[in-house]
Amino acid sequence: MTPLADALWHARQHGGTVARPDYLGLEDAYAVQAEIAAASGMQQVGFKVGSTSVEAQRKLGTDQPGAGPLFAPVVHASPATIAIVPEHIPAIEGEFAVRLGRDVPPRDTEYSYAEVADTIEAVAGAIEVVGTRFEKGFEKLGRALVTADGGANIAFAHANWATIWRDLDLADHEVIASINGKERKRGTGSEVLGHPFNVLQWLANKMSVDGRGLKAGQIISTGTCTGLIGVKPGDTAVCDFGGLGAVEIQFTEAAR
Repeated sequence: MTPLADALWHARQHGGTVARPDYLGLEDAYAVQAEIAAASGMQQVGFKVGSTSVEAQRKLGTDQPGAGPLFAPVVHASPATIAIVPEHIPAIEGEFAVRLGRDVPPRDTEYSYAEVADTIEAVAGAIEVVGTRFEKGFEKLGRALVTADGGANIAFAHANWATIWRDLDLADHEVIASINGKERKRGTGSEVLGHPFNVLQWLANKMSVDGRGLKAGQIISTGTCTGLIGVKPGDTAVCDFGGLGAVEIQFTEAAR
C-alpha cells in the first residue's frame, strides 16, 4: 500500500487522524480508495455517492459528485447501534437508497435516465454516517481527499426496502432528521441532482467508463437530502421518510 492508503486504513480501523497531503489529484484519489478496499478484505455490497447537493459541492469546492464503496460490515438494517470515533467529526445524512434488480454492465454508449431507473428493484430511506480520517475535519478538505478516504463513509443504515415505489415522487418526498427527539433538518429528494435517480444515472455511467459496471443486488446511497448533522456517542438519530419508514441509529464510542 502507498503510505497515504496505509495511514487512512489504519485510522479507519483504530482511530486517529491523517495529515493532509499538499496535493492529490482525483485519479490518484480513486487509486488510494481502491488500495484501501483491497487491503480491507471486506465484501463490497454497493456504493455511496456524495457531493450530489449544491450545499455539499460548495463545501467541497467541486462541481461533481464522487463515489465510494459500501462494505458489508458497515451496512445495517434499522434500528442500528453504531460505534463512532469523535475525532473523525462524525455526522449523519438523510438519504434515499436504491437496490438494483439487474446488472448495469460497461458499454460504449451512455445510460439514459429511463434505462437506469428500470434497473431498480427497491427503494429505502437511509442514513449514511460520515466522517473524515483527515486532520482538521471537513473544512476545505476538497473532493479528492474525501474520495481517497472512501467518500468519508463510516456506516450506513436503511429502513425496510420498498418494492412498490413507482408511484412515489422521490423528488418531492420529504425526509425529517432528528437528534435525541429534536428536529434538526428536513429536505427532499430534489436536493440530490434534482432527483435520486439522476445520481444513479451518474454512477452507472461513471462505472461504465471505468469498465466496472454495477451489479444486481448492489445498494446505492444517493447523497444527502438534509446536509450534515453532527453526532456524538450517546446520541440517537432518526430520519423519518414518511411512507418509506424511519431509520434509527444509537451511537456509541468506538473502542480503541
